[in-house]
Amino acid sequence: MQDKRLQEMTLEELWELFPVVLTPHNPQWSYWAKEEMQLLSSLLAGYNPAINHIGSTAIPNIQSKPIVDILVEVSPDIKLQPIKNILEANGYIGMAQSGNRLSLNKGYTSKGYADKVFHIHIRRFDDNDEILFRDYLIGHPDAAKEYEILKLSLLPKYRHNRDGYTDAKTEFVNRMIKAAKRAFYQVRPSSH
Repeated sequence: MQDKRLQEMTLEELWELFPVVLTPHNPQWSYWAKEEMQLLSSLLAGYNPAINHIGSTAIPNIQSKPIVDILVEVSPDIKLQPIKNILEANGYIGMAQSGNRLSLNKGYTSKGYADKVFHIHIRRFDDNDEILFRDYLIGHPDAAKEYEILKLSLLPKYRHNRDGYTDAKTEFVNRMIKAAKRAFYQVRPSSH
């Protein structure tokens, strides 16, 4: 299996090679995110993207998969294929594309994870509930701890099933996004 190219592997082989692992928060993640965001900003300068560090690695004091998630938002009138082409030409691996969303990865090798691993999420402006989720958990450490406990509880069952792991977190994530939206709209000034 080690000699196979990643694109030739079955989903089960990929999940075996890249299991879900959780590690204590690493302060280096924010530095890695900044470096990668600067690279993405220069590669995509012509598209005027908004770029944010999202996901659990952006939330202090909780365990996370050691994968830095970055959200890149672009205008609705921009075609995604040229962005995908630029990023793939610079070492990112296209993973999925559906509608107005594109996902790319960096740091996956035929021998397993590299030292630095990134998931890049290309979206349209305002398709960014991940930012609300991140900010809510940063501002509510009890909710962040609850999220960590949930993730740790799911690990034994879903270590080799990333989709199942993600699906099992969906209800909690949606609940936190709703709470974040309620909190945002309560403090937002009236338009009168």
